Amino acid sequence: MGSGLRLRRCCHFVAAIGRQVQNRQVQNGHAKPGERWALVSRAPGALLAVTLSLSAAHGQTVPQLVTRELVAAHNAARVKVGSPPLAWSDRLAETAHRWADYLMAAHAFAPRTGDPHGETLLLIAGGTVAPAEVVRTWLSEERDYNHNTNSCIGVCGHYTQVVWRAAREVGCGMAFDGYRQIWVCEYAPPGNVTGMRPY
Repeated sequence: MGSGLRLRRCCHFVAAIGRQVQNRQVQNGHAKPGERWALVSRAPGALLAVTLSLSAAHGQTVPQLVTRELVAAHNAARVKVGSPPLAWSDRLAETAHRWADYLMAAHAFAPRTGDPHGETLLLIAGGTVAPAEVVRTWLSEERDYNHNTNSCIGVCGHYTQVVWRAAREVGCGMAFDGYRQIWVCEYAPPGNVTGMRPY
């Protein structure tokens, strides 16, 4: 567990509105030693402080044990809403890992432009997080999604992507530099299609 923690997440939307992730969200400073806080991106330019329970992370690669944990966490949420289970895709995982590595090297945090897949991102600074907690963080947006009106109060695109009924495959990658951890998951077919319901 790190003593200082900063967490940011963003989601790749198929709709143009979801592509508006601002780099300034990423460059709001670093967690100071001894601090215990998290910042979660809620909308472009806006941040909300939250508390997370964290556990030790795995290395930079996504070994088979982590793969199973990521798929299980996704599928546990999907079964609750009647969406079929996702299968792991090595192809999507390679894409996700390359993007996580790029973001780490570039000191950036943004979705890939022109990405034909659905995408969810998570940034941890000053700590690490277990794979299932990554997915639970995205799923915490369920409280902001209104299924009756198919609308969000705040941000819910991570949640809707994770449970999107038409998605069949997921692949995730992670980069870690000793201070920051960036998680990326790619989905095919993509979710968050404007005008469609996730389930």
